[in-house]
Amino acid sequence: MQAVQRDIAEQLNVQPPFADHAALEAEIARRIAFIQSCLTNAGLKTLVLGISGGVDSLTAGLLAQRAVEQLREQTGDLNYRFIAVRLPYETQFDEHDAQAAVDFIAPDERHTVNIGPAVKALAKEVSAFEGKHAVSVDFVLGNTKARMRMVAQYTIAGAAQGLVIGTDHAAEAVMGFFTKFGDGACDLAPLSGLVKNQVRAIARQFGAPESLVEKIPTADLEDLSPGKPDEASHGVTYSEIDAFLHGQPVREEAFKIICDTYRKTHHKRVMPFAP
Repeated sequence: MQAVQRDIAEQLNVQPPFADHAALEAEIARRIAFIQSCLTNAGLKTLVLGISGGVDSLTAGLLAQRAVEQLREQTGDLNYRFIAVRLPYETQFDEHDAQAAVDFIAPDERHTVNIGPAVKALAKEVSAFEGKHAVSVDFVLGNTKARMRMVAQYTIAGAAQGLVIGTDHAAEAVMGFFTKFGDGACDLAPLSGLVKNQVRAIARQFGAPESLVEKIPTADLEDLSPGKPDEASHGVTYSEIDAFLHGQPVREEAFKIICDTYRKTHHKRVMPFAP
């Protein structure tokens, strides 16, 4: 079992547990430097990120804001900026958390794009939905919401001449828990290789409210299951996923679920297949 866990962890470039506070601080600095290098190498000065209210986008946003603040200090160029984007589908049930996250990040700019009208307009034009069960349609439209959010972020990034940040990390990557060409699409993924408890640790190090750090993770894409916890979709807990990725013992059933899901979602972690 450990050999399988080690192989998967290596493929996802999983980072080891933080040995101490100094290791945590060093990792934060390394990831801020990574964000800065992505901007400077691209010759751009703006970062764009959708803030959902969950700890992943909160953490990525905190890293992004710190990155541009340091660049402004180091270069004297005040044009470096971070744009935090709210992307609700009509009225988000946990909007107060999303606003609290944006407030804590204190981004240079705040934008809001309601994706509801665009998703509904598209759905009306899709004849393939005719005769389909409501649950199936709801699931497909959930992925459409994620893709529409990324369209909005790239539209803003295009107008602002910036890069789009993604929030995928190892605990989601191993489960393929992202929408292909939706939240899985981005220019840089500063949380890559981290497990969930490491993402939380970074947010906590920034002083983020515990209510946001420990908030139950949800993609919140399905109208028929609003606020559905990620773990309900996974069939395993994030604690088990983290343990698996760090080579620690897990239940036999959890091991099987994670391995099976990893294999089934391989296509989501690679470039499009080509002959």
